[in-house]
Amino acid sequence: MKVTTEIISWNETQSESNYSMVTEFIFLGLSNSRELQIFLFVFFFVFYVGIVFGNLLIVLTVSFDSHLHSPMYFLLANLSLIDLSLSSVTAPKMIADFFRKRKVISFKGCLTQIFLLHFFGGSELVILIAMAFDRYVAICKPLHYTTIMCGNVCIGIVSAAWGTGFLHSVSQLAFAVNLPFCGPNEVDSFYCDLPRVIKLACTDTYRLDIMVIANSGVLTVCSFVLLIISYTIILAIILRRPSDRSSKALSTLTAHITVVLLFFGPCIFIYAWPFPIRSLDKFLAVFYSVVTPLLNPVIYTLRNKDMKTAMRRLKK
Repeated sequence: MKVTTEIISWNETQSESNYSMVTEFIFLGLSNSRELQIFLFVFFFVFYVGIVFGNLLIVLTVSFDSHLHSPMYFLLANLSLIDLSLSSVTAPKMIADFFRKRKVISFKGCLTQIFLLHFFGGSELVILIAMAFDRYVAICKPLHYTTIMCGNVCIGIVSAAWGTGFLHSVSQLAFAVNLPFCGPNEVDSFYCDLPRVIKLACTDTYRLDIMVIANSGVLTVCSFVLLIISYTIILAIILRRPSDRSSKALSTLTAHITVVLLFFGPCIFIYAWPFPIRSLDKFLAVFYSVVTPLLNPVIYTLRNKDMKTAMRRLKK
């Protein structure tokens, strides 16, 4: 009886050691070609420098120019800060890995990437909804705009955005933190994300896949549909009463809709589409983490006269 107990105890210890075997993950990256990796390094390095300077420029311009101390630009500055943070989770590691044969990340580092990606992604989702609400109030209820979008409301919205991002991220991380990883550790991407990492677990992940779709996927799709309906209503109101002021509002709204499409398009395919395509997933992952954070400041600065004027003042 004592021998049997010892054997069971030994087996349990072996099982636990097997499950804790994976201490790092290996990224397969975007390409194995040396020449292509050099090209991609230059390409993404330039993009990331543009992301840093473009988004920081928006944050500094809004902070230091008193003409931009309004709810719309306050939310825009927060969007730029989130874009900069979101891109910084994956881009520096990806750029450095182009010169490494083994693209390795520790288990804890992988979980940190998952946490930060969903933290900033969830926060950006709420900020985009808040920006749509801001435009609705400004266009549909202009006389009550300053009352509705007062300072306390804006601070509350931003706090809710960061809080929502944190709760969403914790709920996502809870799926992965206790998974047993005892064998495969190659991630077919350039960063860790939940849908890819849970496929490497030594257990049936079907239910986890459904939970990811139900959590991130449904949240993303519902938010996207809500935003499209909101912007459609605002567009209908603008087109009903054309004026010089309406044309300016239409230009601002077009920029907002473009950013929403750029953010939600890749998210829907990554988290809600049940039939993933590897090559498309990689392209969308690059677009979501590197291209979109650069396009956002470009769209908002090139289509916004107030922002361009403020940047000239800041330059002087």
